[in-house]
Formats: sequence, C-alpha cells, structure tokens
Amino acid sequence: MLRLLTQPPPPGPRPQTTTLPSTAISSIPSSSASSDLKRIEKIMTVETLKRQRQAALLEETENKLKRLENLRDSYLDGKSIMESGMQEQVKETTARSAVKSMSWRVIAGTVTLITSLKYSGSLKTALTIVGSDFFSKAATMFLGERMMNQSQAGRTKDSDGVGRSLTKAIIWRLFAVANTLCMAVFIAKDLSIASKIASTDAVIKTTMMFFYERFWAKVDWGKEYDVDFSI
Repeated sequence: MLRLLTQPPPPGPRPQTTTLPSTAISSIPSSSASSDLKRIEKIMTVETLKRQRQAALLEETENKLKRLENLRDSYLDGKSIMESGMQEQVKETTARSAVKSMSWRVIAGTVTLITSLKYSGSLKTALTIVGSDFFSKAATMFLGERMMNQSQAGRTKDSDGVGRSLTKAIIWRLFAVANTLCMAVFIAKDLSIASKIASTDAVIKTTMMFFYERFWAKVDWGKEYDVDFSI
C-alpha cells in the first residue's frame, strides 16, 4: 500500500500554469497612466501640426529663393529687373503701427494741450479736451495705418515716398480736425474757442505729421520685405 501511494505520476505532458511576466504586468495601463498617455498624444498632435506648418513655410521660402536665383541669373545675362516681372513689397508689422499711433498721440496731445490752454484759459478744459480723444484717436490712427498698409501706392522699394507721407498726413488731419472741433465745442461750450483750437492744430499738426511720417519712413524696424513675381 505504501508503495502505491508514493508511486510517481504517470508519464505525459504536465498541465501548464500561465504566468504573466513582470514586464507585461507593468504594461497594463492604470487610469493615471491612461491620462498621461492621452496628454502625451495630444502634445504630439500639436507638435506634428507645428512641423507641418514649418515644413510648408520652409518649402515656400525655398521656392522663393529658387525664383530669386533664376532672377539673378537672368539679370547677369543682361535681362532687366522690370522685364523679369519682380515686384518688391514693403509691409509694416502690427507692432510698428501700434508704436507709431501711440507715439504720435503723445506728440499731438501735447500740441492740443498747449493750444487748448491758450484759447480756453483753463487747464481743466485743456486736459479734458486732450483726454477725451487720446485713446479714440490712437485707435483710429492704428486702424488707418493697418488699412494703408494694404496698399503699395506711393511706396518706393524700401520705404514710403514723399507723396505717400503727404497724403497720409492730409487724410489724417481732415479726420482729426473734425474730431477736435466737435470735442472742443462739446467741452468748451464755445464755437469760437473750438474753431481757434482746431484751426491752429490743423496747421501745426499737418506739418508735424508730414515730418513724422518722413522720420518713420527711414526707420527699418517693423518693416517686412516681400518679393512677388508677376510671371
């Protein structure tokens, strides 16, 4: 009987016990790991889009460089720049327009303060007139700058021409005079005083605006140069 109990198991395949390796167990995502994975995939998607945009920009730049190289070769062969159909465009950045607008308001506001004080005799009235249109005119001039930026009329190859500066100064002063006149009448309650303030501002500021534009025409900061081809 004892021999039967200690008899070894019959030959044949042993039943297999399934055991997961430690690496497989650790690879099963928990809720925290799943959240981290989603975040990583989201970042990867954003970076992929950035790469696509940069690749498109790089391709555009390389194509432009190739066209410029062909233009240079044509020019060296005796073909003029105009015959090649190249058009150079100058654009101004949003930051440049904003700085120009705010800087001019400081200058123009100082002039208005002096003329308003001279004709009204009241510092409070003068400050009220200046303060009432400071931000409105700054915003309006900024919008005007962005609109004018869409046109290449009067621009030379790298800056604004004299005619463009004069036109901008006159257009802006027509609007500004009407604005100042209305505000002066409303605040000072005297048409005669308001007319003197507006007319004096018109003469002084139109001249100053012209030279202000000529100064900025020579400043390269905030300019973007682009080359287009009509062929």
